[in-house]
Amino acid sequence: MSYGQGEPPWDPWKPGSQQPQWGNQSGGTPDWAALAEASESRNKRRRLLLIFGGAFATLAIGAAVAVAVVSANGDSRTSGKPTSDLPPSAAIPSDSTGADPSFEPTTAPPPLDPMDFISSAKKDTAPLSPDILFPGSQLTMGDRVYRKGATASTTKCATAVQGTLPPVLTRNDCTRVMRVTYAKDGIAVTVGVALFDTAEQATKAKKEADKKSIVSSLPGQGVRAFCRTAICRTTTNSYGRYAYFTISGFTNGKDVTDKDTKVFTTGDDLAEFTFRQIRRRGEAQASAAATQ
Repeated sequence: MSYGQGEPPWDPWKPGSQQPQWGNQSGGTPDWAALAEASESRNKRRRLLLIFGGAFATLAIGAAVAVAVVSANGDSRTSGKPTSDLPPSAAIPSDSTGADPSFEPTTAPPPLDPMDFISSAKKDTAPLSPDILFPGSQLTMGDRVYRKGATASTTKCATAVQGTLPPVLTRNDCTRVMRVTYAKDGIAVTVGVALFDTAEQATKAKKEADKKSIVSSLPGQGVRAFCRTAICRTTTNSYGRYAYFTISGFTNGKDVTDKDTKVFTTGDDLAEFTFRQIRRRGEAQASAAATQ
């Protein structure tokens, strides 16, 4: 079938109102075969578009699913196990390379202070006597060896001292005085240890004593009387609840002068030894209490 010369062709993609008007249309009949062919062509094109569109959509959905599966199984490929076999996150142990666990430091109790035991009669309860405080038959200090003489102990403190010392001991409630004598090469020394209930009383007695506050010398056990009428050297000190006094001189009755260094050394040795013995007494009691 042929159309008139110069007339535009029929466009199957346009609606009828937009189709060109043919010259022979007025009074003529449409070419139904041509219309049917154009409609069939349009249907084929629509079917092709639907087929290709559906295939593209299917490929896009498949790709998205594949990406999601790869993302979900990322850890499985790393560990070599499927995700379902891995323990829950709470059961996975934490990194063991972190800081070591810390523990509360433990501290031993502080050691007991020996001074506490020799500062109060309530704690200073270990046995005590002149022979306990001054044991043995001789005393060695450096290269000097002193022979031990007589010992004495009394609760009547004023009877063991003289000069201005008796009232000093009485005012401060002295409870006991122990004495011991040592001698070497014609020089003798008596040390007197006065006991009080507290360290405060002993310290006060020491402060109240003066140059005329002396302990009475103690002869006997091979030591002649000394320092009864002659001038002798004396010392006064205290430690804890103990006040201790020394008197040193010649056993032949000679007066002591500043040049008699051996007399001074003898008195200093006994004063030092007395201090050490009192301190050891405190240490021994503190050690015994710590192990109970």
